[in-house]
This record gives sequence, C-alpha cells and structure tokens, in this order.
Amino acid sequence: MMKELKLPAIKKTNKVSSYWKAEWKIVLLIVITGLLYNGSMQLGPILQGRVIDLIADGEERADVVRWILIFLLTIGVIQCCRCLKRYYVRLFANRTSASMRSIVYGNIIGEDITQLKEESTGDLMTKAISDVGECVEGMRKFTTEVFDTGILMSAYFITLLYYDIKLTLLASVCIPLAMLIAERMKKFIYRYAKSYRKQLSDVSEQTLENVENQLLYRMHGVQEIKSEAYDDALRSLQGKAIRANVLENSLQPLYKTIGMIGIVLVVFYGGQLVIQGVWTIGRFSAYLTIFTAFSVKVSKAAKLFNSVQKAQVSWQRIRPYLKPREKEAQVKTPVRREQVLLQVRHFSSGVIKRADFEVKSGQIIGITGPVASGKSTIGRSLVGLFPYGGSITVNGRELTDIEDADMSQYITYMGHDSQLLSDTIYNNITLGEEGDVSQVLEDVCFAQDLASMPAGADTLVGASGVRLSGGQQARLALARTLYNRSSILVLDDPFSAVDVVTEKQIIENLRNRYADCAIILISHRLTSFNQLTKVLFVSEGTTTFDTHENLLHTVQKYREIFIAQKEGRDAEAE
Repeated sequence: MMKELKLPAIKKTNKVSSYWKAEWKIVLLIVITGLLYNGSMQLGPILQGRVIDLIADGEERADVVRWILIFLLTIGVIQCCRCLKRYYVRLFANRTSASMRSIVYGNIIGEDITQLKEESTGDLMTKAISDVGECVEGMRKFTTEVFDTGILMSAYFITLLYYDIKLTLLASVCIPLAMLIAERMKKFIYRYAKSYRKQLSDVSEQTLENVENQLLYRMHGVQEIKSEAYDDALRSLQGKAIRANVLENSLQPLYKTIGMIGIVLVVFYGGQLVIQGVWTIGRFSAYLTIFTAFSVKVSKAAKLFNSVQKAQVSWQRIRPYLKPREKEAQVKTPVRREQVLLQVRHFSSGVIKRADFEVKSGQIIGITGPVASGKSTIGRSLVGLFPYGGSITVNGRELTDIEDADMSQYITYMGHDSQLLSDTIYNNITLGEEGDVSQVLEDVCFAQDLASMPAGADTLVGASGVRLSGGQQARLALARTLYNRSSILVLDDPFSAVDVVTEKQIIENLRNRYADCAIILISHRLTSFNQLTKVLFVSEGTTTFDTHENLLHTVQKYREIFIAQKEGRDAEAE
C-alpha cells in the first residue's frame, strides 16, 4: 500500500522563506553537506599541485604514491558530500513542490465561484502545474547555488588571496562587470518571462477548448479554422519562449568571457613568479586551476540572477493562490435527516427582490418561472455559490456560518451541466468510493439502459459523457447526486433532456424512496409539478409560494405557462 505523503505545516504560505523554515531539518543537512563539499573543493587543486611538485623534485616513489592516494581519497570524500548535498536539495525541492501544489489546489478548489469564473481553466492549470514547477525550480537553483556558487566562490577567493593578494585583486577586477550586466538584464528577463507564461496559459486554454469541442467544430466545418488559430498560438508561444530563454542562455558565454579575462594576468604574472623561483610549478598549477574554477562560478552566479527573475514571474502568478488557509473545519455531526428544515426568509439576490419559503424532510418543493427570472440564482445561493441578502437557515443555522468543507453534509447540489468524468458509469456515480450503485440507477430509471450495455456499470462514458445521450447524461448525474446525497437536495433542471413519462417515474421514486430528504426541484417544465408538495413561482423579481393547484387558479402568468406547455405537448402527440 502506498504510504501517505506527510507534508509540513506552513503558516505563512505566501512567503518564500516559510518553505525553507518548514523544511529546516532538510535545509540543515543541505547546509552541513554544502559547507563540507564547497568548503573543501580547493583541497583538490592544492593536493594536485603538491603531487606535481613531488614528481618535479624527483621525490621517492613511495611519497608520490602516498600523496596520490591522499589526493584521490580527498576527492572521493568531497564528491560524497556533493552527492548528499544534491540529494537533500532535490528532496527539499520535491517536498516543497508537493506542499505548494497542495496549497494552490486547495485554494483554487475553495475559491468563490464568482472569482473562479474570472480566470480561464487553462490559466488555472498553468498556475497549478507549470508555474509551481518553475517557482520551485528557481528555489532549487537558488538553494544549490548559494553553496555551489556563493560558498564555493568565497572559499576559492580566500584561497587565492592566500596565494597572492595583489594578483588575485588584479585578476578579479572584471568580475563585478559580469554581475552588473546580469543586474541590468533582469528587467528584460522578467518582461519576456511574463509574456511567455501568459501565452502558455492561453495555449493551454485553447488546447482544452479544442479537445472538449472537437466534435462541434467538426460537425460545423470549422475544424481547419480552429487548427490554424491553434498553430498561430503555438508560433507565438515559440517566439516568446525564445525571447524568454535564449536571452538568458545566450548571455552565459558573455559572463564566462568576462570572468575569464583575468586568466591572461594569471598566466603572465604567475609565470613570472615561477621563473623568479617564488612559486613552484605545482603552486602555479594549483592557483591557475582554482582561479579558472572561480571564474566559471562567476558566470554561473550571473546566470542565477537571471533565473531568479523567471521564478519571480511564476511566484507572482501563483501567490494569490498561496494565501494562508483558513483553520481546518472541525468535523461536525451531520444534520439528522428526519429533522431537517430549510427556511428562506426575505431572500434577495440578482433579479430576485424577495423570496420566502421553507422545505422539510419528505417534501419536494419546485422552483419555476420564465427564462432569466432568477430560478438558478436561488438554487446556487442555497449552496453558497452566490451571495445573497436576507436569511437562509438549516435547522436555525445560517448558511453563511457553515464552513465550505461542511456544506456537503447539509446540502447536495446538481447543476445544469451534468459534469461527467471521462470514466466509467460506476466511477461517475461513486467518485472514487466503493459501494453499490444499483439502487440509485434504478431510482433514475437507468437500469434498463445499463442492461443494454455489455460492460454494464464499467461502461466508459467518454469525455464529458459524449458516448451517452442527453437524457442518459442527465440521469447519470442525478444518480450521482442521490448516491452522495445529504439532508437537502437542490436539483437544477435535472429533467431538461428526459422524456415526460420517465420524469414522472423519477419524481415518484424520489417521493417514495427519499422521504428522509428535503428536495428542491428547479425546472422550467411544469409537467410533473402536480406531484410536488409546493411550488415557488418566480416572475419579475417577485415570488409566490403555494401548491400547484392554487397557483393555477391565482397566478395568471403561471397558468399561461402551464397551458402553453400542455398545448405544445398535445400538438406533438397528435
């Protein structure tokens, strides 16, 4: 069995430093192994120079062999420290990536629906996957280069000063120039990286849209047009990727060249010291090797500055979704279904000026009205998706006081869209849990459909349920709602693609088998409203709450809609 991934608790999730603090044990190991590795790197060239001098001076073979073994052992220990440091850096990066992705995912899932609608799916996916990866990669590089570049450069520089202060200062005079150029380039790197990340989000969105609607495009003959638009987007992405990445990488040779200018002085001046007998050949070799490595590290440090700029772009993009999480909701005792009472008082939202109604366990309340009258607004407000005025209470508890994580214990919602997964019928109903789905399939009159499918409940429905008819999609979504039901069911237009006979049978099943639930049925079709307990009629911002029969006699608009629908059915039957 796979072990559960245990991640550290991070208090200030929107601060980069918090992730290093949260993994302080791993960071401590990085520091120890990093200091051991980078602090002793100069021993290699020093020992190498010692071996060269022993050979040049004609020392005994035993002494030469002994120093060669010391040299090899030292290199082995240094590289072991390097291996451990890299392991802990990668472990830190992997755990930080998991933590950051978990936080971003949690905040996206818990975001207010109105806020989520302001961002495209492609942009959200890019942030949750690509931007998190880019940000963590920047943190990994920074953690690595603090030691592999910062500490190592300091160790190299101190060692070079020990050999010769004047030569070291003269040979290093051009190094600040590389740093200055890197500093000047950061605004261009940031601008190009930001443009690239935005285009990547757009391409992701187009990819999702084209895949989801490919059948629609094909049937209307616009597939080629969409493909051309997608190719244009890819070409734009390619161009922006080049500007974002090539500029950074093309500067690397420049940084390296500037850092290596001092080699000329080292060769000239160091050679003079050898000729004068001040330095041995081994000492000169050690100094030249250390200075060369020092210069290479300068170019990497300059490149690191530019890499950090790219990571900052991703950090700014995901930071809104790295806000500290609210305190975890405590597990509350679910409402006892036989006692449930949903009360709506002085409700107002959108076009709805006022609505008053209540529903108890065992009742089915209908909500209907003309197109755009606000029916769905009421339904979504009942599950906390829309803000509202007035009061909505469940057994006296205000809806706004219920934690989002606890909402499903009280209310289950089925919206317009079936929202089927590209998975089996069984998994679409259970959403990954184990259980018997036969009863809910029978309740929504799907058992006969299932019998005609060779794979039964293991039948794949295709992307968004494309392999099922509209009526099958709606009934499968309703079966999922019933399987995962809570005390209150809010069903928004569940029978729009279902025939009248099937609709009547399903409502009868709901009445007989779900008497422990309070059910709110939102529909524009009044065919089966005579089976409901009461109806809330919405029109021009006002509402009337009464039985179906009373509404037919007292509300002219309701009666007109009912008659128009009835005559339309009769005409089709004839």
